[in-house]
Amino acid sequence: MTTELSPMTPGLHRFYMMDRIVHGRAAAEALQVEVARLEKSNIFLVTNKSLAGGSRVAAIVRELGDRYAGQFAGVTAHGPRQSVIDGANAARTANADLLVAVGGGSVIDAAKVMQLCLRNSVRDAGTLSDFVVRDRGDPSTRPADADRWIRMIAIPTTLSAAEFTWFGGAFNPESGMKEAFSNAMMIPQVIIMDPQMTMETPMHLLLTTGMKAVDHAAERLASLKSNPYNDAVSSLALRLLSSGLRTAHRDPADGEARSQLQYGAFMSMCGAAAGAPVGISHAIGHALGAHCAVPHGETSCVMLPAVMQWNQPSNPDRQSMIAASLGHQAGSASTAVADLVAELGLPRTLRDVGVSRTDFRTITRKAFDDILVKSNPRPVQAISDIEEILELAW
Repeated sequence: MTTELSPMTPGLHRFYMMDRIVHGRAAAEALQVEVARLEKSNIFLVTNKSLAGGSRVAAIVRELGDRYAGQFAGVTAHGPRQSVIDGANAARTANADLLVAVGGGSVIDAAKVMQLCLRNSVRDAGTLSDFVVRDRGDPSTRPADADRWIRMIAIPTTLSAAEFTWFGGAFNPESGMKEAFSNAMMIPQVIIMDPQMTMETPMHLLLTTGMKAVDHAAERLASLKSNPYNDAVSSLALRLLSSGLRTAHRDPADGEARSQLQYGAFMSMCGAAAGAPVGISHAIGHALGAHCAVPHGETSCVMLPAVMQWNQPSNPDRQSMIAASLGHQAGSASTAVADLVAELGLPRTLRDVGVSRTDFRTITRKAFDDILVKSNPRPVQAISDIEEILELAW
């Protein structure tokens, strides 16, 4: 196994429009402190139905007191356009001056796109088409209208790590695709990582979103554009995540493991700031989610081993680092990821998540059009390349 770090090649490290990350503190209390610091008075919660009726959201509402302006609990999986519009209209009616997203990736992404709707007076689903992007833009450049955005605080309940990006997706039922929206001001102003907020999350969802975070870190560490900063944070992410996932699987009540998992999810996203991209696993995951409604965490379980196997000829040294960070001192990254998925009892093949070979044609076409195909370490030159990867995952 090689331990050699990436070369010191020219690059760029970007700093996002985020104030702070609060970790290890009770969410309701931490939120109260942050709301007072930001001098906000009409706080609008964005969540889903399962969380809205829980004790932890109730505690947040109580702690906010007369600052609480209402909530929208209608976010569903993949954030359909109409649910985003409905949420933005409800926040507008409540005269919200701060959004608080409590939930996983779909909730946090929906809140981001709601911010865009509020800033641009978008009131119907069709108008969202005017704001779909291919280029995610520069998150380190403060836009001229920055002071006119309603910002967000994110309180994650899963490990998808959507809270660490300045872009979000909303599902368009007409095209059957999840479309991207982006602005530097869409990243949460504050992230509150309270491990207790994951205690009501179903274990399967916690583990699969943990594998999504593994996917973030592994694809960044696999990148040929890596650098010493990314090597450090992505390797640490894989160590924290693999250890935390195994412990949480054995002992769901272990709060320290959940705290470790949240920090690992945080680390899995840090390499992006230094220019380390993800690749084809994420691109195929987007297509599987849009076409087959496979949850993103499950797409990572199924696709990441196959992608690592397909990429192996292009980045063997990188893959040795990934395997070692996952606890395999010998062997391939593909085997290391597959063994972790099996140990956690998660889906291992496309068949396990209900994908049929008849879906391959549509999946490959949608994945090939995804911008992340361009950043894969092994060049994806044709749709047939994606078909090969799907066969490896079959």
